[in-house]
Amino acid sequence: MVPMTPRFLFKAFAVSAILMMPGAPALAASCGGGFEAWLNDFKNDAAAKGISQSAIASGLSGVTLDQGVLSRDRSQRVFGQTFEEFSGRMVPPRLARGANLMKQYGSVLARIEQSYGVPGEVLVAIWGLETDYGVNIGKFPTIRSLATLAHDCRRSETFRAELMDALRIVERGDLAPSEMRGAWAGEIGQTQFMPSSYIKFAVDFDGNGRRDLVRSAPDVLASTANYLAGYGWQRGKDWGPGSANFAVIQQWNKSEVYSKTIAYFASQLSRAP
Repeated sequence: MVPMTPRFLFKAFAVSAILMMPGAPALAASCGGGFEAWLNDFKNDAAAKGISQSAIASGLSGVTLDQGVLSRDRSQRVFGQTFEEFSGRMVPPRLARGANLMKQYGSVLARIEQSYGVPGEVLVAIWGLETDYGVNIGKFPTIRSLATLAHDCRRSETFRAELMDALRIVERGDLAPSEMRGAWAGEIGQTQFMPSSYIKFAVDFDGNGRRDLVRSAPDVLASTANYLAGYGWQRGKDWGPGSANFAVIQQWNKSEVYSKTIAYFASQLSRAP
């Protein structure tokens, strides 16, 4: 998934104006200050938002700043490969495995398409491109990454909200904090959902009572379909560039090269024997 863009920067005079307002609520601990003070403030904010003390304790106890995450965030490079370069590197090595998985999960994918309207080829293409079908989901502790980025001043508001949703995932029993490992920017699971998308779109398709996007392929595939359906996927329609469904794929990843590669990969899977 593409990195998120910065949100809003608040000017000092606006903060001062709020502080001078009678009866104004206490402000959140300032980003970029002491991490422990910031984390304690966040815990209080989470409790005020209705998150249970058990989820707060299990999720945030012992969390420390990760300088490696900050280094990666500051060294992001603009995606510079052409479609031909990227698709040529990414699709051929994954095509045979993807075709086999189409057969292995044929009945599951058929039920998912019946429920959400999204063809299995599109879901398997995303699955393969994101994590090599669940092989490479990432090793960064999700909550630590999100706390680090929420404390940092570049996109504090965005990642503070994502950290809240990570605690909600813990609270509703989908994943334990120790199971939440993924990409450095907080993406979780086999198709790399940010916690906000996990909360909104994850589904329990295998019926075990948990929305598990780390281990359950049916949950992963159905949740990915639910995401695309939520952005307006049109059942039975083409997904090539210029189509309405291609615009939905671009909601998954804003990069045109990446979106075109998803569409191309899905088309190749649809022709696989």
